[in-house]
Amino acid sequence: MTSVLVANRGEIARRVFATCRRRGIATVAVYSDADSASPHVTEADSAVRLPGVTPAETYLRGDLVIEAARRAGADAIHPGYGFLSENAEFAAAVQEAGLTWTGPDPKAIRLMGSKVESKHRMAQAGVPVLDRLDATTITENDLPILVKASAGGGGRGMRIVRALADVPDAIESASREAASAFGDPTVFCERYLEAGHHIEVQVMADAHGTVWALGERECSLQRRHQKVIEEAPAPWSSDSAATCASDCSARRATQRRRSTTAAPGPSSSSPTSGAGSGSWR
Repeated sequence: MTSVLVANRGEIARRVFATCRRRGIATVAVYSDADSASPHVTEADSAVRLPGVTPAETYLRGDLVIEAARRAGADAIHPGYGFLSENAEFAAAVQEAGLTWTGPDPKAIRLMGSKVESKHRMAQAGVPVLDRLDATTITENDLPILVKASAGGGGRGMRIVRALADVPDAIESASREAASAFGDPTVFCERYLEAGHHIEVQVMADAHGTVWALGERECSLQRRHQKVIEEAPAPWSSDSAATCASDCSARRATQRRRSTTAAPGPSSSSPTSGAGSGSWR
């Protein structure tokens, strides 16, 4: 690997470029017309313009990115995150073009891109997972449940359901949102953990059999099911878990106080709605 093109922009591209410089590897940036003056463009050894303004016209065009790598003489492509980083077809196309793909194998991307399939695979490996619920047989004892999109993330295509009568509508609306956001309407149901704290483990491996695992704690204090506090490395002791629970309770109490004392914003219809947006600034 002598020259790496980063199929991304902004902070992640700059971080990859910095690592490449330390290792003596040449760097190539790609940019849209709107990003022509961005720092990642000037920090790379060379840059290739992707004609267009929107991501759909530029950073999401795998064919243009691969052609840019060829034009710049890059022999590897790093996807960064977002854009094409979880696109198995793009990863396979990079490999078919004779370039090094510095990311997960396309088979792994396809597998982990489906929560339904990845949970099934983990269960087969003996990893405890929440049982998938059949939407047609959910009872009061199963509530509350979480309707979750199989693809994507970021809280899109997710609904918390606390009443049986709301299950059909929640599944339908979550499916519509998932189709719009990820191009896949598949959703599934599982029990919702009201006060869940979990440890997420990032697993990295190279082509030589070396594997690293880094755990991080994701606080249950959320907005739209999207974690807003993450800590790495994750604390594993019971004392640390208790501290996390205490921290979250304190933050929730602070938010409640803001919700009841803050004045409503210009477009708010109530003090609560006005404080809700302000507390997250």
